Amino acid sequence: MKNIQNLRLVLASIVTASAGLLVTSCGPGYSNAQRDAATGALIGGAAGGIIGHQSGRTAEGAALGAAVGGAGGYAVGNEKDKRGY
Repeated sequence: MKNIQNLRLVLASIVTASAGLLVTSCGPGYSNAQRDAATGALIGGAAGGIIGHQSGRTAEGAALGAAVGGAGGYAVGNEKDKRGY
């Protein structure tokens, strides 16, 4: 049972990291809001997955962490865009 939970944590981390890497790019055409939202979702998803694992709800924690991190990252990046950073 414990091995299945560990496998789920690893898989959730891999999926979150892969999704974050796919949408994060250094190329032109991406605003700070888009890049920071992707970065926030990646970090939030990883942190949420770890925290959720402690309560036995890894996937839910990763999803919630990604949503909150993405929203926070978007807010920060949007402010950068407004100020011209």
